Amino acid sequence: MGNTVSCCVSPESSPKLPSRQPAERLEEFPTSTEVSDDNTVPYLQHISDREVPDELASEFNPSDHARASTIFLCKSQTDVRDKRKSNHINHISHVSPGPLSKKYSSCSTIFIDDSTVSQPNLKSTIKCVTLAIYYHIKNRDSDRSLDIFDEKLHPLSREPVPDDYSRVDPEHKLIYRFVRTLFSAAQLTAECAIVTLVYLERLLTYAELDICPTNWKRIVLGAILLASKVWDDQAVWNVDYCQILKDITVEDMNEMERHFLELLQFNINVPASVYAKYYFDLRQLADDNNLSFPLEPLNNQRAQKLEAISRLCEDKYKDLSRAAMRRSFSADNLIGIRRSNAVLS
Repeated sequence: MGNTVSCCVSPESSPKLPSRQPAERLEEFPTSTEVSDDNTVPYLQHISDREVPDELASEFNPSDHARASTIFLCKSQTDVRDKRKSNHINHISHVSPGPLSKKYSSCSTIFIDDSTVSQPNLKSTIKCVTLAIYYHIKNRDSDRSLDIFDEKLHPLSREPVPDDYSRVDPEHKLIYRFVRTLFSAAQLTAECAIVTLVYLERLLTYAELDICPTNWKRIVLGAILLASKVWDDQAVWNVDYCQILKDITVEDMNEMERHFLELLQFNINVPASVYAKYYFDLRQLADDNNLSFPLEPLNNQRAQKLEAISRLCEDKYKDLSRAAMRRSFSADNLIGIRRSNAVLS
């Protein structure tokens, strides 16, 4: 250590790593890969200092991050609180609420529904998704829209649009009938309905739009069109939707799909955590609005079916974990895995 030539670099030749800098100051720290004559260590900027954080990737976007609350559930809370307050007043006034419609499990009977996160019930899921769209329209902040989604400029049928169309909010039954017709004719799955809602809220967040009476049909149609192509292996073509909606042209469908993708910035990825969050929030929405999933008592046949599905998923995850272990081993895992018997001579 007393020698003048040391393996340690002098403090003057090795600057300290700067703290995280904003984007406008990144050019002050250029990356240098050349080694000087006095054997100084080159300064390499950390990758976290080079990347500029994207505002759209914030944790407040529910369609991208699983921890953010879904927009439709937040918009429905006002009506849910009013319903609970009304029920509380009726209870105080000794008004009979009527017979209980919800079934509860007991020691002898267990009621379960046939909807799971991997295999949702189609009819119940469509009801919940359309109810979420209904709350989006009813409790919207304003009427921000684009011409490509305006039904007055791009009608879906030859029937004239009423004059008060922009001032009358559609009922839940009307939205459900529209979505159910598309899903029934195109034979889409319940998972596609959940992805449709994810794309719809992503569009509203990215493009800063509001779903309102003048644009809800075309926005929902664009989200269904995109979700069916991303989710299903054998997607429905745009010309097939023209056979369902007789008065729309293929050119109009193609243009709407292109605008939808551009507004999403071509971000069509739906993480599994986001999908699961939307599924369980839809179930919460159904429970808040008395849209209970169909319950049936658990019998031997259904119990065996659930056990078989559980065993199949468990075996699948075990195979995936074994494959991951085979792909990458650390030095710690190598100890004790490969063993050979010693040959004594």
